[in-house]
Amino acid sequence: MSVDVAEGRPPAQTEPWDSPKRRQIMDGAREVFLTLGFDAARMEEIARKAGVSKATLYVYFDSKEALFTDVVMCNVAATIARFGSHAPEGRTIEQRLENVGVTVLRWVLVSDTVGLMRAAIAGANRFPDLANSVHQMARKRGAEAVAQLLAEVAGSGELGTLPAFAPECLAMTARFFLDLVLLPLMMRALFGEQLKLLHAEIELHVAKSVAYFLALCRHGGLT
Repeated sequence: MSVDVAEGRPPAQTEPWDSPKRRQIMDGAREVFLTLGFDAARMEEIARKAGVSKATLYVYFDSKEALFTDVVMCNVAATIARFGSHAPEGRTIEQRLENVGVTVLRWVLVSDTVGLMRAAIAGANRFPDLANSVHQMARKRGAEAVAQLLAEVAGSGELGTLPAFAPECLAMTARFFLDLVLLPLMMRALFGEQLKLLHAEIELHVAKSVAYFLALCRHGGLT
């Protein structure tokens, strides 16, 4: 294996997220990032927690930033993978959209997801590109998954005839839906409100958000 002379470490290698050694490292890193935050986390501590040498750690990840980004995106990917098997329930369009919104919030408002987002925000001053990259990737992947669910909901009702649900507009509609449904409770979670109390508000919050969302869609407010 070649060694990068300037850095004194072997080049990182790319493996799928389900590689056993890579998963072992990422599990250890997740625990360290959630406990210490991004800025205070050290590669030495991550290697120790993961049960590997520091040299092995650098074989898989060439920087703390790269490791943190993969940990966050693995969390995002795991959440999004659940959407693939989720079929929106309900007899009416309102009920099915509410089911989508409630499901999204229940999956996202969990301690690991909120903790990793806090860590990314805390490191934004020193590593603005990292925080922005994490945010943009998570937003893009989330919007793609929600767009698919919205397309399924619209395909079985009058929403499919609305301009906001036309194929060329669906990505923007999904982003608006996420911002309307997800952001208010997520922001409160990031500022330290108890997740248990926020979960108790999910259904009412989503019902109001969906009513507003549908009113905008039906009156051309999203196009």
